[in-house]
Amino acid sequence: MMSMRSLCRIALCLGCLYTAAAGAAEPAFRAGFAERDITPEVGMEAPGGYGKAYHRSLHDPCKVRAAVFDEGAARVAIVGIDALFIRRPTVLAIRREIQEKCGIAPEAVMIAASHSHAAGPTGFFLPGEFDDATPLVKSLVYEKTVTAHPEYLARVQREIVAAVVAADAGKMPARAAAGFGRDEQAAFNRRFRMRDGFTMTHPGQGNPDILEPAGPMDPQVGVLGAWSTDGQFLGCVVNFACHATTGPGGISADWIYYLEKTIRGLMGDKAVVVFVPGMAGDVTQVDNRNPFQIKQFGEVSARYVGGRVGAEAIKTLVAVEQAAGPLSPLAAQSQVLKIGRRAPKPERVARALEIVQQDPGKVDATEWTFAKEIVVLDARVKKEPIADVEVQAVQVGPAVFLSCPAEYFCQYGLDIKAGSKFPFTFPVSLANDCIGYVPTEEALGPRGGGYETRLTSYSNLEPTAGRRIAEALIGLAAGLQPGAVPTPPPLPKFQGQPWSYGRVPPELD
Repeated sequence: MMSMRSLCRIALCLGCLYTAAAGAAEPAFRAGFAERDITPEVGMEAPGGYGKAYHRSLHDPCKVRAAVFDEGAARVAIVGIDALFIRRPTVLAIRREIQEKCGIAPEAVMIAASHSHAAGPTGFFLPGEFDDATPLVKSLVYEKTVTAHPEYLARVQREIVAAVVAADAGKMPARAAAGFGRDEQAAFNRRFRMRDGFTMTHPGQGNPDILEPAGPMDPQVGVLGAWSTDGQFLGCVVNFACHATTGPGGISADWIYYLEKTIRGLMGDKAVVVFVPGMAGDVTQVDNRNPFQIKQFGEVSARYVGGRVGAEAIKTLVAVEQAAGPLSPLAAQSQVLKIGRRAPKPERVARALEIVQQDPGKVDATEWTFAKEIVVLDARVKKEPIADVEVQAVQVGPAVFLSCPAEYFCQYGLDIKAGSKFPFTFPVSLANDCIGYVPTEEALGPRGGGYETRLTSYSNLEPTAGRRIAEALIGLAAGLQPGAVPTPPPLPKFQGQPWSYGRVPPELD
């Protein structure tokens, strides 16, 4: 049986408590959850790499999962999709349709991709995006790089709208609460400082030249759960920083599939688990310093990560369930930053052009791939030298979801948490668009390195981009006022009698 001291420790771990004003009327609070299927067909392009690849089998379904919260005066929607990413034109179209069908404001809709490398073709490039380019660039984009499937993309758009509309229509009076679990064994920073003085991504398990990680991981498992007023668990939003790259085999939501299974195992098969990824640009499931010969990819790895993160989510949900209450206020803000792209030098472009016009089978594969990326980047910079980078804050009472559209390095996520006044701050990556990797300035410095810092059509923003995004998100959070953290009602003054079995004296014979 849990002691009162243990319960107090749990409360402290959940953050500083904000007590609602005595006697204040409880606001109307409703919550709704819904999900839809977006499983791609076998044979469609498989994203996750810089070249073409195709799905050959099915492991588990890919989904859209949506949560809508309503306090009467405001509504917000948080959507998680099993996808590598989603592009801004698609998001803008989805938001317009959601507003038309159920009235939720565009800035109050957050759509975050799990970054599953085994999901459907929502990018890299959109259909028609480079139709005005040279024949060579069009060939490199459409024939040599993963491109969104137009019919699949239309289906994803349709099902995201349907999930949000259904969640909104299904709202019911609810109680909710947020908290944090903690796991330090499911995810690891993949970048390391090496003995030669430089930084390397995935130097290899057991590499004796590894000195130390070049960045942190974030052990917090953030959870926001909701229950109906009669105690039925409705669903939750889970936030954790780890690439979805375990690859259980075939089309898959990756380890998020096992996250859902774990939570549903205790909370019920109808529970909707909305996953929004933390800042995991340099964090994966691979432990390069593990001294044992273990599998770090495949089914066992997906089950390991999803099971551990799911277990922490469950521990948090059962800890906060009896404290859950109506959450307010609800609010949302967004801002579009204008951030310049790094352009490749003309001599670099000229050399890349020479390489890509050679037979790929007769050139080093890595050299050819990055040459292709330079040629495409050169075309992109010429027509789009400035990137639109949306940052967004969605508040649900004492919790705030702060998002950016990047594969954002983990250190920035920790900086955002440290700079936020909210007791529950959930940094969300790859939301509302995809602008590629955004490393720290140190990673882009003379002793940095690793493929995340490589100049490509995918990752190319100015070195200060990460800092600007973090400052903007902290600023958005600063403009919002955290709501009260719900607590159970206080115990009335003791007027009863001790348990009769408990007050009997000892007996020796």
